[in-house]
Amino acid sequence: MSTFNIVMPKLGESVIEATITKWMKKPGDTINEDDSLVEIATDKVDSEVPSPVDGVLEKLLFKENDVVAVGDVIAIIRIDGEPEELAAENTTEIAVEKMVIEEPKTEKAIVAEKSDKEEQGSGRFYSPLVKSMARNENIALKELDVIVGSGENGRVTKRDLENYISNRHKTVAPVAQVEKLTPTVAAITPSAGDEIIQMDRMRKLIADHMVNSKQTSAHVTSFIEVDMGKAVNWREKNKNLFEKKYGTKLTYTHVVLHAAAQALREYPMVNASVDGDKIILKKNINIGMATALPSGNLIVPVLKNVDLLNLAGVAKAANDLAFRARDNKLSPDEISGGTFTFTNLGSFGSLTGTPIINQPQVAILAAGVIAKKPVVIESPEGDSIGIRPMMILSLSYDHRIVDGALGGLFILKMKQLLETFDISDI
Repeated sequence: MSTFNIVMPKLGESVIEATITKWMKKPGDTINEDDSLVEIATDKVDSEVPSPVDGVLEKLLFKENDVVAVGDVIAIIRIDGEPEELAAENTTEIAVEKMVIEEPKTEKAIVAEKSDKEEQGSGRFYSPLVKSMARNENIALKELDVIVGSGENGRVTKRDLENYISNRHKTVAPVAQVEKLTPTVAAITPSAGDEIIQMDRMRKLIADHMVNSKQTSAHVTSFIEVDMGKAVNWREKNKNLFEKKYGTKLTYTHVVLHAAAQALREYPMVNASVDGDKIILKKNINIGMATALPSGNLIVPVLKNVDLLNLAGVAKAANDLAFRARDNKLSPDEISGGTFTFTNLGSFGSLTGTPIINQPQVAILAAGVIAKKPVVIESPEGDSIGIRPMMILSLSYDHRIVDGALGGLFILKMKQLLETFDISDI
């Protein structure tokens, strides 16, 4: 008899942990290959983890609602009926592991073992990521215990520890006073008749993601007004022919996405990420498009290599992702890998807004409603006042690497592309 370890899978390049939302099996259950074993959730996607083997579920190592680091073992499956030769090989491997453990330990190994024992003696739960960060910063368990956590049931999150480490380097304070370094929020007392709504899991994750972004990036927002006359006239004239030819509807979101891909190709610093003091210019242009869900929450499916698509390709890909996002049918790969984000505020009648950057990106573009308004029209014959369909674009960007000049040039390029919009042959 041998066992097989089920580990927490990685659901996207930036995902480091996930929440166990529901165990589909219980210890003692017989499991067939590809049976759904557990439901897990991240700030990006919900997913089911299938069993890769046949066997009997021997042990669950985490409870529902536990947050688990990617790569950690979450369950053990007992595999019965193995060939004797294989069982012998497993026994040999175990014996070799025991021999290694019994070898003389280095000073470093002794220190690490002592640290592990201390952590096991603590009554407070810390994720493997938090414990690893604490070790790297030489933060003892007794010091870790006094950090106020913002996670569920007071759990210390990665962001809590990062904030503490930042303040720790700036301020010398006794361990007993560490709690004072963590910002506190005044308690709110509901009044009579107030309705209290508990945030669902996705809303909590969105809230955490947004707060983390504001704490990470120096946000600046630039605005520009765009005359959408040519795009509006072209779409009104060709939308039925476009749908008949390509089998998909064309919206102004697709027009803006197509222009954004071209502008990003010209200004690659906007299609980047920051890693400490390093700037990573992304090879691919993958634009996430914020999509409202029926629940009122938000998800951001990603259009991959948008700069390689024509307008019809953008429309088909974007519509497909949007439809499947609302039906909760996106795969983890389809909501990861974004290098830039677009949100259409005009869908809800907003003139403009200041969107929050989707980490680890450095910029997010928003489009307001297209509204007719009187504007000054310049021409060689002189200026005149006319009624034009106008739209405000806003670009929020990380001022650590994107200066006002670059941010301004980017949305100016967007304005030029949209105001000269023309596709003569569809």
